[in-house]
Amino acid sequence: MGKKVQEKENLKRGLSNRHIQLIALGGAIGVGLFYGSTSTIQLAGPSVIFSYMIGGMIIFTIMRALGEMAVAEPVSGSFSSYANRYLGPFAGYLTGWTYWFMWVVVGMAEITVIGVYVNYWFPDIPQWASALAALLLITCINLVNVKAYGEFEFWFALIKVVAIVGMIAAGLAIVFFGFGNGGHAIGFSNLWSHGGMFPHGMKGLLFSLVMVMFSFGGVELIGITAGEATDPKKTIPKAINSVIWRILIFYVGALGIMMTLYPWNEVGSNGSPFVLIFDKIGIPGAADLINFVVLTAALSAFNSGLFSTGRMLYNLSLQNNGPKYFGKLNKWSTPSRGILFSSAFLLIAVFLNYVVPEKVFIYISAVATVAVVTSWTIILITQIAFRKAKSKEEVSKLDFKLPFFPYSSYIALAFLAMVIVLMAFIDGMSIALYVAPVWFLVLYVGFKLKNRAKPGETSLSKKAV
Repeated sequence: MGKKVQEKENLKRGLSNRHIQLIALGGAIGVGLFYGSTSTIQLAGPSVIFSYMIGGMIIFTIMRALGEMAVAEPVSGSFSSYANRYLGPFAGYLTGWTYWFMWVVVGMAEITVIGVYVNYWFPDIPQWASALAALLLITCINLVNVKAYGEFEFWFALIKVVAIVGMIAAGLAIVFFGFGNGGHAIGFSNLWSHGGMFPHGMKGLLFSLVMVMFSFGGVELIGITAGEATDPKKTIPKAINSVIWRILIFYVGALGIMMTLYPWNEVGSNGSPFVLIFDKIGIPGAADLINFVVLTAALSAFNSGLFSTGRMLYNLSLQNNGPKYFGKLNKWSTPSRGILFSSAFLLIAVFLNYVVPEKVFIYISAVATVAVVTSWTIILITQIAFRKAKSKEEVSKLDFKLPFFPYSSYIALAFLAMVIVLMAFIDGMSIALYVAPVWFLVLYVGFKLKNRAKPGETSLSKKAV
């Protein structure tokens, strides 16, 4: 039990409810909405609205499964720690390193689009230079105490939330009252007048689910914050129960308005739909405003990702599933060594932006999707094992149970399996299905070598969590 006590003593509980709410939103509302939504719409047309509703229900199930464990056992590192305890040391090892890998890859996607947005104002600045500057800035922020990180994330996430709400409100004013359109209400006919709600049939709807799930990657950050939340038994359930419907409103509402105002097959062809909407109602400098918003959105999501990588490496160290080096905190009680290690890997993205800037995003999003689906799958399997390890009396005392267990868990697992299969048929996405087995093999070999070198650690790690 010693290491669990050490974790509680060292990591400071400096994140309030407002921090945790916006951290979860900040992690999930990033490049998937602002940069990747156009390709998702082209896959499914207006039926993409249903894709986000379906994906949202699955995400809610995953979050409630995670929340059940996080409220009962609030630790930093979250589902890696739970997998280590309830599925065994290799599961904890696989989960922690895969989640770290996911956020490193997502971080690459975020700093890639940061370069694109900076080029809008300063076309002569190389994309890789902007990516490097963003990496250095966010790394410095994460090295300070957790409350400082929480404040930065709160305000940056708030900017994009306000912008999306403003866009939805402006769009509704155009739809119902004709603001910016000579007083002529546009109505909703664009949703079905260009090939119907399902212009590419069910095939388009199914394929769009892959990018939809990539967009939702990041909501599980709530579990990572549990070890540093001021009142996890109160803040975690509140964050989980409210953040899902908020994300659904932001995604379904924003994309619904886009496709109501403009035919789905024209979205993105004449510039950013966000810019066009604000421009239509006469907001001066709409393009500059939205470019600023999407830039802060990418910085916000990148900030959340780097935060989680440091915590995951710290927890892996406590489990004996990572080098002891990552278990040391700096004077602000921040896992600085893990953060700097992750930042070093993110330099790969800077290099890719120098070599192949036009192909970086699709490759990175494909690999990130497999990694996040793996993490979600292990969360669900771990929660099933978590329930089985409890007596009926212990289950009855759980404060935040997953509804409709175990049926909801199995439905979510089947859905995630379907997403992986669909990736094999999407151009550019199938590369991840080659990367993933190599990654898992590397982890398996690494785990075996670690235990061969230190045969006593397997049993110790289970006791340490």
